[in-house]
Amino acid sequence: MATSKAELILHPVRMRIIVVVARRQLTARQLGELLADVPQATLYHHLGLLTRGGILRVVEERPVRGTVEKVYALASDAHVAEGDIAHATPEDHMRYFTAFVAGLLADFARYLRRDVINLAADGVGYHQMVLYLSDEELKQFGAALNGVLLPLLANEPSPGRERRLLSTILMPDEEV
Repeated sequence: MATSKAELILHPVRMRIIVVVARRQLTARQLGELLADVPQATLYHHLGLLTRGGILRVVEERPVRGTVEKVYALASDAHVAEGDIAHATPEDHMRYFTAFVAGLLADFARYLRRDVINLAADGVGYHQMVLYLSDEELKQFGAALNGVLLPLLANEPSPGRERRLLSTILMPDEEV
């Protein structure tokens, strides 16, 4: 059993479930269709962990052929906050980051399995750059980035809008 919220969320399969459920309500069957490469038993196991851990919540229960079908949604606090990792050790952080990177690799591998890929047309890119920023400039950068991203998070699914993943990593760099 995951012992912290960070460990609960930062698992490759659970991160995928969270991303798929984000801003919508889905049954386990619907999740299974969207995550077809995840075995059903594994999916149910992780749904149970996420629900018991308070990351997902059951928003509806429907009777279906003698059983109950649950509808899942993200809980309002389904994110890793600073307090959740305040006492994490360097080894914990390495585990969390490894899980995050494993999730990125899996997402990119799924993208590459499309019948047709066109990185430019799909808006896909990956690169690393060096920024020289004072602490104040870093705060301004974060505020400006949030100013751009927050309105986009309010976008609802609609024709012409494709789900896109944006993953960011920002850390100090050692001079070489």
